[in-house]
Amino acid sequence: MKPLSNVVKSAPPSGIRRFFDIVSQMHDVISFGVGEPDFVTPWRIREACIYSLEQGYTNYTSNYGLLELRQAISRFLESRWGIEYNPENQVLITVGVSEALDLAMRTLINPGDEVLIPMPCYVSYAPCVTFAGGIPVAIPTTAENGFRVSAAQIEAAVTSKTKALLISYPTNPTGATISRAELQAVIDVARRHDLYVVSDEIYDRLTYEGTHTCAATLEGAYERTILLNGFSKAYAMTGWRIGYAAAPVEIIECMMKVHQYTMLCAPIMSQMAALEALNNGEADCEEMVEEYNRRRKLIVSGLNAIGLECNMPGGAFYAFPSIRSTGLTSDEFTEKLLFEEKVAVVPGNAFGECGEGHVRCSYATGVDQIREGIDRMARFVERIRSNNGRTAALRE
Repeated sequence: MKPLSNVVKSAPPSGIRRFFDIVSQMHDVISFGVGEPDFVTPWRIREACIYSLEQGYTNYTSNYGLLELRQAISRFLESRWGIEYNPENQVLITVGVSEALDLAMRTLINPGDEVLIPMPCYVSYAPCVTFAGGIPVAIPTTAENGFRVSAAQIEAAVTSKTKALLISYPTNPTGATISRAELQAVIDVARRHDLYVVSDEIYDRLTYEGTHTCAATLEGAYERTILLNGFSKAYAMTGWRIGYAAAPVEIIECMMKVHQYTMLCAPIMSQMAALEALNNGEADCEEMVEEYNRRRKLIVSGLNAIGLECNMPGGAFYAFPSIRSTGLTSDEFTEKLLFEEKVAVVPGNAFGECGEGHVRCSYATGVDQIREGIDRMARFVERIRSNNGRTAALRE
């Protein structure tokens, strides 16, 4: 047989999913792994879907998505951030933010174009750039700077081949947030070098400290920014697969072309549910965010108490503790913890090389699960350190 695509064959499998094939076969596992809300989608949203089915809404929609939903998104963005997008031709409904990201990369990139990506970052970012024929350029961030990228780092990474900057705040896997001034400085670099900015803001509603800044609202950003967002995290709608992109007309038109030939449209039932979420789901969203905030404080204090140094994340629902004090690599720590104590976390190197020495712990799980998981991790860490101490004594 003739060879398959070299690009696809060379892409590594998701570092998130690798461990959960094992987890699915195990019992009594405490999972701090997959970034998925443990809340069920609020009833009012599920009911809207059921009602749409009862009314026979099983047809295709416009390739752009339901106009009513696009209008609601446009109103939401204007009321929340003071930014205007024409629902007719500047908003595109996608099958999750993941599809929106893929469409954005395929729209922007010509073969050989470079895309700057602050890391650690979501596992899909670099592969989406590669699949589109681009070259992902990693910009490492560290716990010492709060896992925030600086304008100076962006400036230093720009070359004649740089086409775009891909950012996401709050960030997966670190929960990092960025101030308005810092983000404006980043946008200023993009403007000076005529770069596009792709801003994945799927965790914007899950901001606990300070105020989220929508990148497209900043000076010099609107005309060069593709704003990506969706319903998975804030409204506990991961399985509904509904996201959207908002951008200048020319960009959205090109994204829509790829969308219409590959996906056609997002499921109408999910779009109807998303419309209900925007119109009437604010109280549900606020209730879930309040609970995430409580869990955030619990898990971070627990991790620090057992000696796994961890920044307090400003957003999302992830903690990203350092495990360097154990002497284990991220992969070793993750595998040993899973098999010895049945706690699932994700190795930090799954999110880029600079994530090595950390693990990602999702606190999108119940308080009792968090407490039990921390207790198990405490036993594990103590055992590792005791073994390390005995080994050091034998060497002496």
